[in-house]
Amino acid sequence: MTRRLLVTGAAGFIGANFCHYWQAQHPADRVIAYDALTYAGNRANIAALQGSDNFRFVHADIIDCERVSALLVEESIDTIVHFAAESHVDRSIDGPDAFISTNVVGTHSLLKAAREVWLGERRAHRFHHVSTDEVFGSLEAADAPFTETLAYAPNSPYSASKAGSDFLVRAYHHTYGLQVTTSNCSNNYGPWHFPEKLIPLCILNLLQGKSLPVYGDGRNIRDWLFVTDHCRGIELVLDGGRIGETYNIGGNNEWANIDIVMLLCSLVDEFFAADAALAVRFPAAMPAQGKASDTLISYVRDRPGHDRRYAIDAGKIGSELGYVPAESFESGIRKTLAWYLENEAWWRSILDGSYRN
Repeated sequence: MTRRLLVTGAAGFIGANFCHYWQAQHPADRVIAYDALTYAGNRANIAALQGSDNFRFVHADIIDCERVSALLVEESIDTIVHFAAESHVDRSIDGPDAFISTNVVGTHSLLKAAREVWLGERRAHRFHHVSTDEVFGSLEAADAPFTETLAYAPNSPYSASKAGSDFLVRAYHHTYGLQVTTSNCSNNYGPWHFPEKLIPLCILNLLQGKSLPVYGDGRNIRDWLFVTDHCRGIELVLDGGRIGETYNIGGNNEWANIDIVMLLCSLVDEFFAADAALAVRFPAAMPAQGKASDTLISYVRDRPGHDRRYAIDAGKIGSELGYVPAESFESGIRKTLAWYLENEAWWRSILDGSYRN
């Protein structure tokens, strides 16, 4: 079975990884990469795919319903995988308007276009919506992990906007019969991660000898998912997921923020000890100066409404579709650090702003 996919948010972190994954696993499928190229969108993330006959990049906003509708017809799209979203919680606290616009209004525009074209032409189709575990709120230490049937309790403008988009997708299925699936994932990490999130920010600060800011007491816990495992989980849902259902995709890796930062410090020290060239490339890094990386750790005031713990129960996708994450956190974080060391030009272009040119 071949597909013709529209991937929204395709120049962002998870969307770009999904495009690479899908082209590698399904080279006969056509992938239309759709992205508005806001601050976290970077065409360099998908540059290696541009020469493929089955890959096309479209610079446009998902709010443009007419553009989406025309593209669905022009490219005979039968599958939408919807990643496009504003996703940084801190930014949602400072300025929630963009989150409502993209995550709620933008998702609705996609749904309207899909309904008009797919249901109007009675075409076989799938609308897969990618969401977050943050819609479920916060867990205490003894609480069971999030399941798909848990009531939503979003605590930030970001998670509230994603909850709204989830409900719209559900409504378009139950009201109009749109063929949808939804997945709620835990915190992703891996290649092409924009360096405002915890892991890439810490890696780049470690290499530059800059402070490692840790919110509050550092004991906030997240369930970490290597991005390729997430892509494989979505593939399983597209191939075998039940229409109208929601699937949690997690990594079975609960880590406190401070423990992640400490592990990254240890790994950077280890990598520098094994490769003398790193001290030449990154002279400001602590191990290049004979010091331990963990001396850069700095505790800062906690952000407002900081959820204490997230944890995903991925039992449903495991039992129904055979999903098992391939990466432990220890193996995935090593691959991630190695990727940033091998792709210095990519992150340097973000730090100096030239990626926007």
